[in-house]
Amino acid sequence: MPTLQTDNPITLRTPSSDDGPAVWELIRECKPLDENSRYCNLIQCDHFSETCVLAEMDGDVVGWISGYIVPDEPDTLFIWQVAVSEKARGQGLGRRMLNELVKRDICNGVDRIRTTITKDNDASWGLFTRFAEKKGAELDSEAHFKKDDHFDGNQSTEHMVTITLAEALEAAA
Repeated sequence: MPTLQTDNPITLRTPSSDDGPAVWELIRECKPLDENSRYCNLIQCDHFSETCVLAEMDGDVVGWISGYIVPDEPDTLFIWQVAVSEKARGQGLGRRMLNELVKRDICNGVDRIRTTITKDNDASWGLFTRFAEKKGAELDSEAHFKKDDHFDGNQSTEHMVTITLAEALEAAA
């Protein structure tokens, strides 16, 4: 069980291209996340920095969310990956990073968050379920990228998870 690092503050910020290697290392440490190429993480930190969040503690990268606004759906933020180092687990960092991201100006028109999760990824299901509950939003899911149709039987089915924030915003008004 990781020790809570309450004496070490965690800061959240927009990444820069200099953060690419550290993000790649964090993702490698956070099994079973899919490892992207170093170049992919560099592009995310550079081209998609406004829709990504980096968390640091004592100068070390301990958290990461990569995402983007879906090109044909400007009201939808797609979350690609969430990674939290063992050093920072148990502190609600995933939810903090999601909250940081949806508050950014680039997400002003976003009223829906989407991500894909395999059925056995309890940590991601917990994160997105709790996030939806705290926002008073509805969470739906359905099989999307299927094991046999999309992954030649080599990877588990990814379920498209949709959190509809618009309904929560309307209910609050």
